[in-house]
Amino acid sequence: MNRIFALWSHPRSMSTAMERVMRERGDLDCAHEPFMYDYYVHRGIRVMPHFDIRPDHPVSYAAIRDHLIARSESGPVFFKDMSYYVMPHILDDAIFAGRLVNTFLIRDPVASITSYHKLDPEVTLDEIGLEAQWKHYSALKAAGTKPVVIRAEAVRKDTRAAMAQYWKAVGLPFSEAAFDWQAEKPKDWDQVGGWHGDVSTSSGIRPLGDDEIRETREKFDRMAQTHPRMREHLAHHQPFYDLLAAEALL
Repeated sequence: MNRIFALWSHPRSMSTAMERVMRERGDLDCAHEPFMYDYYVHRGIRVMPHFDIRPDHPVSYAAIRDHLIARSESGPVFFKDMSYYVMPHILDDAIFAGRLVNTFLIRDPVASITSYHKLDPEVTLDEIGLEAQWKHYSALKAAGTKPVVIRAEAVRKDTRAAMAQYWKAVGLPFSEAAFDWQAEKPKDWDQVGGWHGDVSTSSGIRPLGDDEIRETREKFDRMAQTHPRMREHLAHHQPFYDLLAAEALL
């Protein structure tokens, strides 16, 4: 039985760059946010900007899950997705639970909220995503597993070292090929191309410097003057980020 590696993230957490690293390994069948079809198309929670719906993609939670399981019959699968797409019904899904290697990616919410509001000022409180991540993580831990949590800032500080620890924790071998992005942009990124401009044209993950951290905080403060909900979103989700960060591998 081949494993299915799940990276549960929140929007603008650098999860697409992490997915690109996993794709460049060359030994995983990778899927890009398959469960967004259940959240935005099947259940129609809201209209997602910059989303070109593929008519051949499964749309219900069960159909998407079954599609991923079917793909895993041929080899190991990796997908990245958002916890708020699948909570709470994934917690009662015994079929899926036994197949998943669950991991979580988090990023400083000042940075992720700033990035999200730049692309979609109408983002909802749920779509910030950290609360759902914490509830998802907590439920998995209470059920007897302790998923790996990794911080985006740690990956940007030393990508090779961070990924080496991540892979070791989930039982994957080190892959030097993953850090030099030679392959073409994945075809399934086209459906949400407006969200992934930088990572689509990059050849690797950029280091994070103090200047960028300071500039992001300044940008948040400027944007929040026009979009005061940003501060509400930050106040709500910061405690969940802090709880997850306390559980992080690095």
